[in-house]
Amino acid sequence: MTTVPGRRSSTFTRLLRHGFTDPSAAERLLDLPELSSVRADPVLFDALGATADPDLALHGLVRLVEAEEPDERQILLDTLVTAKPLRDRLLGALGASEALGDHLARHPRDWQVLVTYEATDLHPGVREFEQMLCDVVDPDSLRVAYRRSLLSIAARDVCGTTDVAEVAAELADLATATLRAALAIARADAPSDAAQCRIAVIAMGKCGGHELNYVSDVDVIFVGEPVDGAEESGALQAATRLVAHMMRICSDTTVEGTIWPVDANLRPEGRNGPLVRTVSSHLAYYQRWAKTWEFQALLKARPVAGDPELGAQYLEAVSPLVWQAADRENFVGDVQKMRRRVVDNIPVDRVDRELKLGPGGLRDVEFAVQLLQLVHGRGDSTLRVGSTLEALGALADGGYVGRADAAQLDEAYRFLRAMEHRIQLYRLRRTHMVPEDEADLRRLGRSLGLRTDPVAELNRAWRRHASVVRRLHEKLFYRPLLDAVAQLAPGERRLSAKAAGVRLEALGYADPAAALRHLEALSSGVSRKAAIQRTLLPVLLGWFADSADPDAGLLGFRQVSDALGKTPWYLRLLRDEGAAAENLARVLSAGRLAPDLLMRAPEAVAILGDPEGLKPRSRDHLEQEVLAAVGRAPGAEAAVAVARGVRRRELFRTTAADIIGSYGTEDNPAETDPGALVDRVGSAVTDLNAATLSGALRAAVRERWGSTLPTRFAVIGMGRFGGHELSYGSDADVLFVHQPREGVGEEEASRAANAVVSEMRRLLELPTADPPLLIDADLRPEGKTGPLARTLKSYGAYYRRWSLVWESQALLRAEPMAGDKELGRAFVELVDPLRYPVEGPGDEAVREIRRLKARMESERMPRGADPTLHTKLGRGGLSDVEWTVQLMQMRHGWAEPGLRTTRTREALAAACAADLIPAEEAQMLDEAWVLASRVRNAVMLVRGRPGDTFPSNPRELTAVGRYLGYEEGHVGDMLDDYRRITRRARAVVEERFYGASG
Repeated sequence: MTTVPGRRSSTFTRLLRHGFTDPSAAERLLDLPELSSVRADPVLFDALGATADPDLALHGLVRLVEAEEPDERQILLDTLVTAKPLRDRLLGALGASEALGDHLARHPRDWQVLVTYEATDLHPGVREFEQMLCDVVDPDSLRVAYRRSLLSIAARDVCGTTDVAEVAAELADLATATLRAALAIARADAPSDAAQCRIAVIAMGKCGGHELNYVSDVDVIFVGEPVDGAEESGALQAATRLVAHMMRICSDTTVEGTIWPVDANLRPEGRNGPLVRTVSSHLAYYQRWAKTWEFQALLKARPVAGDPELGAQYLEAVSPLVWQAADRENFVGDVQKMRRRVVDNIPVDRVDRELKLGPGGLRDVEFAVQLLQLVHGRGDSTLRVGSTLEALGALADGGYVGRADAAQLDEAYRFLRAMEHRIQLYRLRRTHMVPEDEADLRRLGRSLGLRTDPVAELNRAWRRHASVVRRLHEKLFYRPLLDAVAQLAPGERRLSAKAAGVRLEALGYADPAAALRHLEALSSGVSRKAAIQRTLLPVLLGWFADSADPDAGLLGFRQVSDALGKTPWYLRLLRDEGAAAENLARVLSAGRLAPDLLMRAPEAVAILGDPEGLKPRSRDHLEQEVLAAVGRAPGAEAAVAVARGVRRRELFRTTAADIIGSYGTEDNPAETDPGALVDRVGSAVTDLNAATLSGALRAAVRERWGSTLPTRFAVIGMGRFGGHELSYGSDADVLFVHQPREGVGEEEASRAANAVVSEMRRLLELPTADPPLLIDADLRPEGKTGPLARTLKSYGAYYRRWSLVWESQALLRAEPMAGDKELGRAFVELVDPLRYPVEGPGDEAVREIRRLKARMESERMPRGADPTLHTKLGRGGLSDVEWTVQLMQMRHGWAEPGLRTTRTREALAAACAADLIPAEEAQMLDEAWVLASRVRNAVMLVRGRPGDTFPSNPRELTAVGRYLGYEEGHVGDMLDDYRRITRRARAVVEERFYGASG
């Protein structure tokens, strides 16, 4: 074939179009006389262009044709052109595997194994492969027959006749047939040894799991027993000689190559142990010495050759041990450490190309699946399968893995295994490294069906699947619930009525019969929901039991599950998302408030599965959400209902964070700084109430005046509200201030402002099951008899003329919370001179403050209350600390900027920094204030209603103790500690507030 210099022939162009990378060399090959009858046939060009590497396929075809006798050569070429199945199979194999091209060049007649295309030929099993190997008489003929069989598997693989799982299973079946043939050769070579012993070959690893690679060590364990009348030691020696010969037959390298190495290092004691053991010897080793990884390896054990009865006997003996392995101490942690060690041992320059062992590789899928099998397979026999993909499907069917997660893992695993297969098929070498050479990557991509830009498409697909595997591996392999399930005792895994009743009583459930009814309702049936809950409940029961009220926790879980059980994400969240299940257990069993909030908004349980979900949201964020929701609502009452919904959800977020921070979970240890917990709750509830008031204000204004009120309006927080120190049950102390807009008379403005206040209060006081938000405006000028809202000018006039010392003290905590921000700042500027008077309050004012405090102590303490345990008015309680700090603020705030804050702890720290109080005394006051605040929060969490003293109910008192960090049975210590801490604080108050040092 000649061409004009400088011009390309039509054949050259055609070759380029069909994917040849070296069309000049291909032209020369097509010009060979041996291909004269087919060189111009378009069918051949199309078939070559469809292969992974057209250049390689053509080169292999030429070598095959050249190796054939002339008569046979023409038969091959004629069949190649007329029979599409053969053409696709043969050229597909030649274009994907240089090694199979070498085999056909040595054994050209073997192409005929690809001719048949019957349905029975599509998925051969062990019997068909044994027939293909039936004529072997020595190791070399076995190697040739093995490669011939491998050719048939590879051809169907590259043509898409079989999928990756079927290919892996066929390779395992071919390995089985090969082991049987090799053992038969070894027996024939040593009949006297064969007469002394029974041998069983147990496949392990990928061969045992029916998921073998093209080139892989075949892991095995050998079992031997003497035949009747034979002496055991002699029989085992004979068996050892036989299996060693069998291993050499498979492993030795000759001109025909190697079949594959047979690896017996998974046997007891590894390479240091005897090659063959009896069943009893294996059993003794596994019962006494085996490590965790050895039971994981036995998960895929399968008898494949030798004496089938002996193989079955071995499997029957060791299988129960496999499904008891997860009972071992630190089982889950051991498996996780083993996986990490594998990754750590990969050389740094190879880790990014390691398809099997690297992060996001095949082993990540396999380890995650095997760990889940071993943990959950103890009680679920459907999980006791060897294949990774079959096991993954069973885990999804049983609810142990989400269907979406399982589908993504299945897809990723198939893709990565297909990559591994095609990489190994090229030269039939054992490798798991993704090549770096462009030509290799191109061939690999094309072999997987990527044709537009094979290299780029391959890299994108590989990275995408590896990322999915890594993410889901981390999610499944390291999820806390898995370790908790693994730690359950055998009797805890099944919820049989009798055993469960005894167990529930031992765990501390006060009403085991009711608990059993809940368990039955939650776990009975064959639904996916019931299956998942059967997995969750044994663990949850233990977490509920680690609380003051296990019964309430279980009841709450049933109520939440009844409400959300048909919601697909709910149980998936508890099973898969970090510490969500443990968080829910802690929240449901900590008292009434959080579960009550959750029952009215069950979808808020999603907060518990989000790592960021327990963080409080900022006031700006909350206000934006509330105002947007109010703006969409059809009327004022609907608007406030929506605002209440936001408040309900955010209160749940705050209570859940508080409970989990106090109790701690495996993923989130308990907060070690009680002050941080108190500050977080106080700030979160304050911001939430401020946002809710903003929503109520917007709703009240919009209902009557549209977008603009005739007067500018602001809500000023007072008391604990202004101090960002609200507890869950606190009222919102407020003042209302307004300023007439330009052109609006003062009387009209006042009517509008007072009407808005009345409407806000009405809307917020509408009947609801949510925790109330009560507005208390009694700190306003003239108290209950004064107008609800005043102008800024009116406040100024009143404070200049009539203000009492207690009003100056109350204004220490005044801070704008809602409404017109500029007006709020103007109010603060107005009252600053009053609350921080230059040179401080006079002696008479100080005496008046002390008289008011003493009067409050004597008159407001509830009758019968223990003054040593009352958190607000009692000895060393909130009032004592706050009045002491406020007196220092009034005296020194004009000179010390740090004291000009509405927050008690912040002001106390500033006073200490300014040397106004010794650090030791400041610490005593702070500790007492934090403890009293925590007790108030605990009472509300436990009882669902506010209280200023410890509960009298023993179970509630225990729950308060658990919140404060006291174990059950130590409530006496809690009360003693409270009295001690507040007694010390009271001593400081006596000195600093009432005494000369004050």
